[in-house]
Amino acid sequence: MEMARSMLKEKGLPNTFWAEAVYTAVYLLNRRPTKAVRDKTPIEAWSGKKPSAKHLRIFGSICYIHVPDEKRHKLEDKTVRGIFLGYISQSKGYRVYNLQTKKLTISRDIEVDENATWNWEEERIEKKTIYMPINQPTTSSLEDNNQDIVISPESSIIVPLQEESSPESTPRRVRSLVDIYETYNLAILEPGSFEEATNQEVWVKAMEEEIKMIEKNNTWELVDCPHGKDIIGVKWVYKTKLNLDGTIQKHKARLVAKGYLQQPGVDYNETFAPVARLETIRALIALAAHKGWNIYQLNVKSAFLNGVLEEEIYVEQPPGFVMKGHEGKVLRLKKASYGLKQAPRAWYRKIDQYFTDHGFRRSKSEPTLYIKTQGQHTLLLSLYVDDLIYTGTNTNMMMEFKKDMMKTFEMTDLGLMSYFLGIEVSQRNDGIFILKKKYTEALLKKFNMYGCKPVSTPLVTNEKLQKVDGAPEADASQYRSLVGSLLYLTAIRPDIMFATSLLSRFMQKPSQIHYGTGKRILRYLQGTREFGIWYKTMTKSRMIGYTDSDWAGSIDDMKSTSGYAFSLGSRFFSWASKKQPTVAQSTVEAEYIAAAETTSQAIWLRRILEEMSEQQDGPTIIYCDNKSAITMAKNPVHHQRTKHIAIKYHFIREAETTKQIQLEYYSTEDQVAEIFTKALPRAKFEQLRTMLGITEICIKEEC
Repeated sequence: MEMARSMLKEKGLPNTFWAEAVYTAVYLLNRRPTKAVRDKTPIEAWSGKKPSAKHLRIFGSICYIHVPDEKRHKLEDKTVRGIFLGYISQSKGYRVYNLQTKKLTISRDIEVDENATWNWEEERIEKKTIYMPINQPTTSSLEDNNQDIVISPESSIIVPLQEESSPESTPRRVRSLVDIYETYNLAILEPGSFEEATNQEVWVKAMEEEIKMIEKNNTWELVDCPHGKDIIGVKWVYKTKLNLDGTIQKHKARLVAKGYLQQPGVDYNETFAPVARLETIRALIALAAHKGWNIYQLNVKSAFLNGVLEEEIYVEQPPGFVMKGHEGKVLRLKKASYGLKQAPRAWYRKIDQYFTDHGFRRSKSEPTLYIKTQGQHTLLLSLYVDDLIYTGTNTNMMMEFKKDMMKTFEMTDLGLMSYFLGIEVSQRNDGIFILKKKYTEALLKKFNMYGCKPVSTPLVTNEKLQKVDGAPEADASQYRSLVGSLLYLTAIRPDIMFATSLLSRFMQKPSQIHYGTGKRILRYLQGTREFGIWYKTMTKSRMIGYTDSDWAGSIDDMKSTSGYAFSLGSRFFSWASKKQPTVAQSTVEAEYIAAAETTSQAIWLRRILEEMSEQQDGPTIIYCDNKSAITMAKNPVHHQRTKHIAIKYHFIREAETTKQIQLEYYSTEDQVAEIFTKALPRAKFEQLRTMLGITEICIKEEC
């Protein structure tokens, strides 16, 4: 009854619909996971079939009932308004209340507006003037037709609310019911407390495995509680790990120290620990594809438990595993534990020492890149916390490395790299294909855009955004979540790099126009979910750079936008788009600043590749489409046009003189870096996207 009461209150339905609410509540409860039936819903346990959530709608929403042709005249409405009241167990129909006939009917052909609510108390609303923004057309009504729709600040008008307007009101934003149930199906598998976990055998076994791992690792020792020392609490954290197809891989229980209680300078000192840059990982993939090498992957089990502590740390005995007769004692940590502030750094010290002792050389430019050479053979390794990928010229050398690693640490051999940091990888004889299809689909579902009508470009051509645009404010938290998710996706989707970078400028106070632009990017991703980067096996491996800028592209402060990209062979592995920190007085100055930023990246990448034994003969060519900027870089003479430019940008001249880089002219028509500086028309955008190596290739082996 509590559920039924909440359903009625949410949509403001009269209590006369209580029976329908109870009926629908029972229908939903039978399709919701429950502790009474492990890992199944009641209806699945009864029928043996897993129920679908795709047909679920929000109870009490306004719906539109289709009227068959034979029951109406030509000029009569094709639909009548009703209230969605539930489901029919015996068929695919829905129970709806017809607002015109005031009767309960059964219908299969309905459209439900989950964001609208019928006002039962007032059939008439007083005439008044309100601010009504014209919203962006819904994805179901938009058609591409190679035309772009522009939303401008002028798209808000003042209109009087009509006296006979329909008594509808828009409630606060609600999540899709399908998403709620899909999320709930996963979340129900993870207990929220230790007491709840003890009622499920799978989680009891998971906790026992964690304790065995800790004791086997000699992580702590039982001691009397020391006087004057802080005792840090511990808690259990539960996580259900899933396979790529969504099935359960394992139930993991992690014992975590309450590190937020630690005091700096007393319980810990240094906490920083490096992780691999995604540019380094892409460089490794590009190089392996070029050479025809296989990339393998290992995972260190309970990696943080291997780090040796330098501080004296005491923790409580874990819940459920307090030693009988020693309830008053505590545990002194010999090694790090998850949750401690210094745990990541302790683990990095441990693994770094291991690699050094076994003949690896740490990169001077990337602290998580390790190189080992034996004669003519090379082994390359990149570390990301407890995940590492490795490749090289000699199979026996890689096998010996893996064997020794698994002997020293508790490891999981994941074989050929196929899923790393959310990146799906397909390794073939003719190259390596990477994409983030699963992540993209999850992102679309998160923001209720899965199945929306796609568009051909992430931005409207020449679209300019500004901080104050006259539109209503958007939900800042949701906007930041969207932009952050898109930024993570740019790791392998450079085609949305500029659009996402543009949105990141409005994180403080986003408007509905900014949020609408973010939704457009999602619509673009809807149509390109299976796009990724194809790294071919090539004979050439020379690194080439491209640089471009959009002068005074920012309306708010008239600052320019820099963009660059670097390819190895014919495929790109490094790119960026960012607003310049200073105002450029001309297109030449903007291009010069962009070229200087590109040069900084080129020098770093050259060092990385050289440490990977991929020597770059001669200077790195950087293509620029502005001849005057090239002349400024090659002619180190101070004059009226350059005297005010910050000194840091002039190091490009030194790089030219020392033959580290070489600026060369390249036609604007083929300047691939332009995709990182402005919103382009569809034809140009698709041309540059193809040049970046972004394509659609089936990742399944059978394709």
